Amino acid sequence: MTKLKKDFLLVNKDILPEAIVKTVQAKELLAKFDVLTVNEACERVGISRSAFYKYKDGVFPFYEGSEVKIITLSLLLVDRAGVLSDVLNYIASVKGNILTINQGIPLQGVANVSISIETEGMEVTVESLLSKVNELDGVRKVELIAKN
Repeated sequence: MTKLKKDFLLVNKDILPEAIVKTVQAKELLAKFDVLTVNEACERVGISRSAFYKYKDGVFPFYEGSEVKIITLSLLLVDRAGVLSDVLNYIASVKGNILTINQGIPLQGVANVSISIETEGMEVTVESLLSKVNELDGVRKVELIAKN
């Protein structure tokens, strides 16, 4: 059996027909479960179902490889009620998706915490996130220890 070679092009979406761009938008709505059916997705973005089915298998969103998707922060927090909650609430407020939280037992009034965050869709840069978290009351230190 022979493999079919697929040729791909990297194209700026500004030069694509509207139906192709809207097909990608509809596929993203379906992938995120913002809608449950193809019909709902097509209605939401304003294309026909026939246009969706015509392009759905040939068009995909491009996510830059250099874009940070997951980061891990190491924090040193004062052992006081609400400090970790304030950090988590801030991350959530800028649309960071918290994947994991690991906290050590507080020693000498401080606790080590590591938090992994999915940054896709976040409303601020990673640098801004680090800066703002560092300014929160009870946060002694924030370091970026990993990114993928």
